[in-house]
Amino acid sequence: QVQLVESGGGLVQPGGSLRLSCAVSGRLFSIYAMGWYRQAPGKQREWVAQITRESRITYLDSVSGRFTISRDNSWNTMYLQMNDLKPEDTGVYYCNTLIPAPQPWGQGTQVTVSS
Repeated sequence: QVQLVESGGGLVQPGGSLRLSCAVSGRLFSIYAMGWYRQAPGKQREWVAQITRESRITYLDSVSGRFTISRDNSWNTMYLQMNDLKPEDTGVYYCNTLIPAPQPWGQGTQVTVSS
């Protein structure tokens, strides 16, 4: 089983930036396809972005141009750079594997965008 630990969330004003990290256990991270997800209060968890083992990247339309997903295989870590944050970006952010099949969810990291 892969363990996932998210960090980097916080309270930020609209227009601000945050960088989230996802630390992944084990030695096979470099071959995983990975994704970021978020869950807003009272809503279902939604997919935000993904990156394949070949670093092919896809974004949710509403974050495209503002968020950047990346990975550092030497550190078994995936990142989500979030710029120009909006109140609707508020939620708990999670990471998970896409390939292999999703693992047990971590605790997530809270992102709150508010003035």
